[in-house]
Amino acid sequence: MKVDFYQLGDTPLHEVIASLAGKVLDGGERLLVVMSDENQLGRLDRLLWDEGETSFLAHGIAGGADDSRQPILLSTTPEPANQARNILLADGEWREAALSYERAFHLFDETSLAEARLAWKLLAGRDGVERRYWAREDGRWVNKG
Repeated sequence: MKVDFYQLGDTPLHEVIASLAGKVLDGGERLLVVMSDENQLGRLDRLLWDEGETSFLAHGIAGGADDSRQPILLSTTPEPANQARNILLADGEWREAALSYERAFHLFDETSLAEARLAWKLLAGRDGVERRYWAREDGRWVNKG
């Protein structure tokens, strides 16, 4: 399984999520986006709907009748109610449950940098886990390791 660590820097969270979600959907896959704070999850929901006509991403918030049909599901828990094999941890908090997915995206900023470093170290040498670290340089994502 792959774990991609994304250091946000100055890039707004919802823009990174929209970009990664679009790529997952383009590959014919589903995505579960996890944030522990329900208020932030609601704000993310609104931002994804309001992103504009060119970047519209169909999604829903977990707990609805159509969870299993959502290509992108926003949730406070890492339970794949939409049968996603990709998980995006949007709040900087690493969750071991992410290792049960085929691919995990771990987004973090300066406030969660120490936790991201710890997760990076804990995943080192784990069987079947491939880690990659991404950072923004000159407006694009660059693989740093």
